[in-house]
Amino acid sequence: MDLYARVNILDGMAVRLPHGDIAEAIPLDDDPVNRAKGWVSKGADRLHIADLNAAAHGDYKNRDLIADIIKAVNVPVQVGGGVRSEREVQRILGMGAWRVVIGTLAIVDQVAFWELNRKHPHRIVVSLDVKPDTEILIRGWTEETGEYLEEALINLSSGGAAGFMITEVGRDALQEPPYFDVLEMAVRLVDEPVIAAGGVRDLDDVARLMAIEANGKKLGGVVVGREVTAGRFTVEELTAVLAKGEEGASFGPWSRADLDAAALRFSETVDDPDSLRTLSEFIRWLSAS
Repeated sequence: MDLYARVNILDGMAVRLPHGDIAEAIPLDDDPVNRAKGWVSKGADRLHIADLNAAAHGDYKNRDLIADIIKAVNVPVQVGGGVRSEREVQRILGMGAWRVVIGTLAIVDQVAFWELNRKHPHRIVVSLDVKPDTEILIRGWTEETGEYLEEALINLSSGGAAGFMITEVGRDALQEPPYFDVLEMAVRLVDEPVIAAGGVRDLDDVARLMAIEANGKKLGGVVVGREVTAGRFTVEELTAVLAKGEEGASFGPWSRADLDAAALRFSETVDDPDSLRTLSEFIRWLSAS
């Protein structure tokens, strides 16, 4: 299970959203590039960047800053927030982003979503915000859709989604548990990676997420941010738990250590970041096989 570190950007700063409302944003760092590099140095496998100005107001002033973050780190970076057109998808991928995260557009215009996936295969991740009854909300949790997670996953999977990020609407991530049953259902329904994006309370929640399995598949990742900022655990503690969980994974005749060592040697022979991303995806796939 991959570790995604979240970097929320608002007005050029890294911020924390206690309850998902940008009006309550708490400044964390006026240098998001440095914060992103810190996550990576501590062991994050991926970065998930949310452009809050673009998401809430259609203001794209943070895009150059996000490009700087992508250039400054050596892990895959996915970017979401205000992605409502082919032009923005191309712009973000042109920055060097690994993947683009789309939310509302995937629900309200599935024809456009299919076309984006045709033009950019395996590069579009869908973010789904779900209520306890699995109804999906859009436009920053402000609008009900009457559409539920099961049908959305099936439709969007057939439309070419590269993966799914699932967030629980209104849940206090530091006080209430993830929707484990909902995440298990998602893993059962689709072959694409499912990422738990709503946060966790502690390492026990992480262990329960790692235990989710359906049809031989497991969760593809977990997104963390405020849990670490709030002192619930460190990135180093979390990576140790994730590594321990992989000890029993089957990699054929190789150990995970063998694969990681081989990947490092391979990285020294190529300059193409897409090759490294493909290798990383292959190792992740092998661990789930």
